[in-house]
Amino acid sequence: MQNELLSCAIRAALLAGKDILNIYNDPKADFAIERKADNSPLTIADKRSHARIMDELDATSIPVLSEEGRLTDYNIRKGWKTLWVVDPLDGTKEFIKRNGEFTVNIALVENGIPVLGVIYVPVSRTLYFSEDSIGAYRIEGIDARSAGLSPDDLMEKADRLPLEQADTKGFVIVASRSHLSPETEEYIRKLESEYGHVNLISCGSSLKICRVAEGSADIYPRFAPTMEWDTAAGHAIVRASGKNIYLTDERTPLHYNKENLLNPWFIVK
Repeated sequence: MQNELLSCAIRAALLAGKDILNIYNDPKADFAIERKADNSPLTIADKRSHARIMDELDATSIPVLSEEGRLTDYNIRKGWKTLWVVDPLDGTKEFIKRNGEFTVNIALVENGIPVLGVIYVPVSRTLYFSEDSIGAYRIEGIDARSAGLSPDDLMEKADRLPLEQADTKGFVIVASRSHLSPETEEYIRKLESEYGHVNLISCGSSLKICRVAEGSADIYPRFAPTMEWDTAAGHAIVRASGKNIYLTDERTPLHYNKENLLNPWFIVK
């Protein structure tokens, strides 16, 4: 059953990525940028990706918590032992800047724990996927034409995470390109005093979590607001790679389908 769910999530992510790229690569496209209640941007690409993913996940009969969907009341949602947590376009700011650092995020959460994750990077055609029983993987050069392949087929061509020879030099910290808070900067200074010289790299969206999962970064501290759909897919992937996302006590993992969907500050390591 989990293999079928992973296959469905991968298909949904690849097809949504195609829909996003159709807009992103059109020089005449109007992103039709709107502003949500929290002043974050929303584009037509977010909406189309959401619609595509909902069409695909509907066949599973598992409820969906999506950034762009209607938020179900917690009195109902708290009874969901299993649910999809979706960000149809993570890194909308990066999409608008046209820097390629945006992703499609789909996670399956069971009893508050992300057990299956898919992250697709449409511009680089890179797919990350995981499920607790098989581990975490990365495959490059993949697009919607591979949407019909099974996870087993993909695993034959993919690299297991963490990568055996990750390209790192010294202690590597990955941080947000758009949301580097003073508290995060203070934590980075603490790491500098502990490790001496550190390398700080910046990137957008859930790619930061993927960097830790694959081993190209050692740690990702985030002392700034995020929502559950920002982290759930990456959390599943980093868990399956042998790491985790912890609260700032560095012991307690993040939990999902809370009444308040805002994540506490966290550290990926």
